[in-house]
Amino acid sequence: MAFESLMDFFQMGKHGLYVWSTYAISLVALMGLFITTRYHNQQLRKQLKKRYQREQSR
Repeated sequence: MAFESLMDFFQMGKHGLYVWSTYAISLVALMGLFITTRYHNQQLRKQLKKRYQREQSR
């Protein structure tokens, strides 16, 4: 094992703050992209459903 203890692993040789904050920022960005994509997908489906229903009623 490269680290002698779990605490050494989390500290990453004094670079832990940088490493873990980078992981956190990346995770937040990916979650934001996932959530906004799902939201826009739902909105698009609603719009298409309304358009389809409107065209079927003609």
